[in-house]
Amino acid sequence: MQFSTIDPRQGQAPSSLVLRPPLTRLVEATRRGWGWHALVHGAKNLIAALLAWELATLWIQGERPYVAVATALLMVNAATVYRSVTQAARSMATRAAGVLLALGTVWLLGSTAGSIAGIVGIALVAAGSRNSDDRLQVASTAVLTLTAAAAAPVGHVVLTAIAALCGAVVGVAVNALVLPPLHLDESDGAVRDLARVMGALLRDMGHGLRERQHVARAHGWVEDGRALGRRVADARERVQQGQESLRWNTCWAVHPQHRPVTYGDMLNTLHGASLQVRGIARTLADNVDDAHTDHHLGQQFLDRYAEMLKLAGQAVEAFVEVDSAARPAQAREGLRAAIDRARAWHDTMTDLIGRGALVKPGAWHVYGSLMTDVERLLADLDHAGRL
Repeated sequence: MQFSTIDPRQGQAPSSLVLRPPLTRLVEATRRGWGWHALVHGAKNLIAALLAWELATLWIQGERPYVAVATALLMVNAATVYRSVTQAARSMATRAAGVLLALGTVWLLGSTAGSIAGIVGIALVAAGSRNSDDRLQVASTAVLTLTAAAAAPVGHVVLTAIAALCGAVVGVAVNALVLPPLHLDESDGAVRDLARVMGALLRDMGHGLRERQHVARAHGWVEDGRALGRRVADARERVQQGQESLRWNTCWAVHPQHRPVTYGDMLNTLHGASLQVRGIARTLADNVDDAHTDHHLGQQFLDRYAEMLKLAGQAVEAFVEVDSAARPAQAREGLRAAIDRARAWHDTMTDLIGRGALVKPGAWHVYGSLMTDVERLLADLDHAGRL
């Protein structure tokens, strides 16, 4: 089997994080062509609009079923099949509630200002368990239905609701059957990008310590560490969307034995590692700001710690290759080697610190914090890499 994912940063195809079935590999490779996304998007919209129009005219003779077309376009543009189904069900439920509310209010109060007040009050009370958007949609649908009922027979309102139902069915069907949306490449790219940036920050801190630049650059590392938190949040959103895009997806229903991994566990590991990286940056910055000169880190320690940070950065970058390369065993060996080299440095430094060869007595707490953060980072990568 072959693994392939385009990396937009390099313009070439590195190994992918996902095992893809042949049909999906072909579809995704074609999708990467120039303008393919726009072409598919336009074709699905056109198909949904035409089918919704034709289906609605079977039920609504002599009417122009624009409601069906508009509803179909809304559903076919949902980001995932699962979302299009849930949006359709939610939309039809709120529309039905609005229509029933309007008809019941008109039957009791007639088409008066009191009907409007009654609709708003009932929608707020009866739909109290719903969110604000649902309450607003129920109330607005009821008001629009009330307006339509005042100008046309009640049957016209019912036909409009049927047109909306036809459009919803068509939109969901087209989105599910015509190249259903997948967001695996986005998940792949987000996780890789997070690991790349995290590894680069670790190596940059190592370079700064080795070049005696930590006093000037420590606060910049803190800001870069905070940016990692935003990247983690973005990656989690993309991973969740990738997982959602597999739910009720006809492509994976055809090949259930090839259902891919969507990086949830890998992202959790990188999230934990990012906290350790941020801790290292913050400790270095705090040490620079400390007014007690005997608390400052010794240069011998910084030189050795710089090498350890470089190796830790390599381990983070190697981590995303464990379940992704065409030769996963080789990738796992690369991660194992990177962790072993970093841990060897960790053990050496721990021994030197214990013998007092690298420390200033007043900085003992800083040494412990820096060493603990790296140890935890390596332990998380090691544990996840063995699974």
